[in-house]
Amino acid sequence: MKKIFLLFALFILPFFLFAQELTGIDEIAPFSEGLAAIRKGNEWGFIDKEGQLAIDFRDDLVWNKLPNTSVNDVSAIAFPQFKNGRCMIKKIMEEEEIPTYGFINTEGKIVIEPEYLNLTEFNEGYAVGILITKDFRGKNNFQLNIYDYRFSEVLLDTAGDIMLLINKRDGISMSVRRYELPELRAKFLSVNTLAVKSPSNTWEIRKLEL
Repeated sequence: MKKIFLLFALFILPFFLFAQELTGIDEIAPFSEGLAAIRKGNEWGFIDKEGQLAIDFRDDLVWNKLPNTSVNDVSAIAFPQFKNGRCMIKKIMEEEEIPTYGFINTEGKIVIEPEYLNLTEFNEGYAVGILITKDFRGKNNFQLNIYDYRFSEVLLDTAGDIMLLINKRDGISMSVRRYELPELRAKFLSVNTLAVKSPSNTWEIRKLEL
């Protein structure tokens, strides 16, 4: 009986040990807040420190093959990661075909809708972003929808609440052929200070009361 049990154990043990094995991974990012992003092709998921898949593979997490590390916005993100419990996601606007950005939580649920044309990752519970709002005006002679767009650079918290309207933005084309990622003109420095770029391209320091 012992021999039968031993043979059974030897047969089942490798299956038990490797049943949760993840294979075919193209890239593994460092751990941040207990989770590490792993990439298969153009999709990323997250594993915990036990090597278990905590968030399934998805194609909306923000990353760049050639990140621009000279700036602090969506183009600087080399791989998905959680900061202050939030990870950035991207969604393409259906009619405009322009990307917008938001955040998920550590359960993979969207907690801040993709309504921003540019964003920073969270720092000390806050992020800077350019919020877009659009109002339907009607249809043109070709029966295409016409919208009024408004843009605001804001400071938001991890719940998605707008804590501060930094400035109104204009000059942003919503035509996919002419669209360029709008520059963020504010930098969150601490819970007490914010840097804002002036029209003359110099910076001013503003005190915050959050």
